[in-house]
Amino acid sequence: MSAIDALFCKLRSQGRKALMPFVTAGDPDLGFTAQLLRRLVECGAALCELGVPYSDPIADGPVIQASYTRALGRKIKLADILAMLGRLTPGLGAPLVTMVSYAIIYRQGLEQYVRRAKAAGVAGAIVPDLPLEESGPLAELCRREDFSLVQLVTPTTPRDRALAIAERASGFIYYVSVAGITGERKELPPELIDNVAWLRRQTPLPVCIGFGISRPEHVRMLAPAADGLIVGSAIVRRVAALASRPGAAVLDQIGDYLGELLAAMG
Repeated sequence: MSAIDALFCKLRSQGRKALMPFVTAGDPDLGFTAQLLRRLVECGAALCELGVPYSDPIADGPVIQASYTRALGRKIKLADILAMLGRLTPGLGAPLVTMVSYAIIYRQGLEQYVRRAKAAGVAGAIVPDLPLEESGPLAELCRREDFSLVQLVTPTTPRDRALAIAERASGFIYYVSVAGITGERKELPPELIDNVAWLRRQTPLPVCIGFGISRPEHVRMLAPAADGLIVGSAIVRRVAALASRPGAAVLDQIGDYLGELLAAMG
């Protein structure tokens, strides 16, 4: 059983849902990233997602793309990220997964990436640009190593393909709320809840919703329908907007924002 499996077993036994914030590694620097991850967990995040900066992200909107560009401009490397996580994760108190391009994993070598990530305390990977048809070797390796390979299902994924993705996935399924890229949205599709409910009936894996979630009203609408909610662009935007302020002030404001979302989960 992976750390993510254990987390969702615990949450389900308690009748709770997971709030899962996304943070870009190295924006504005890795020291701040570590501080922010600690604060998010202290404020109640059940699991954290850490974006590994990449020059050509497949699904990220302008806010997260800009954060990747800033981090890459500061010469952030995978080795630096994993070294930071190796110091951070033993006392973090919540699982952490990387959002990482398959190009980065492939360049490292599948076994080497999983081995290095596990040694740094990482519980799994979300690989948005890995097609189902090419995911077999990595999925098999991850199952063998109790390292979760989170797969994405979108509103345009045919249902037979969604079932095949669920069979290949581990940890949880990342349900993309809208067709398109990441980013904050005022409204979410009305059919979203029905689509997620269908998928949850088909698989024992937790189903967590991401893309566009940024407001307490989104959380109130979606929390009953899913096992977890992912909030990314709204946090990354706040980091960028507050970058000129003292670190403690930024952490306090983002912590307050996460608290508002957690309160909406009930």
